[in-house]
Amino acid sequence: MQVTISNNCIGCGVCSRISPEVFEIYLDSAVADSSKIYGHEDSCIDAAINCPVSAINIDYN
Repeated sequence: MQVTISNNCIGCGVCSRISPEVFEIYLDSAVADSSKIYGHEDSCIDAAINCPVSAINIDYN
């Protein structure tokens, strides 16, 4: 699973509250730590679903 953040991100912090292990807010935008996704896939999906601007992209390949 790969997680990326698009330019639509507004830095609201929803993702970092849902999955603080993977997401953090840096300079008004979210950043996903790809080395920490394993074991937190469900919370990454929840973060993507709850993102108000659909800025979290998940690739399952």
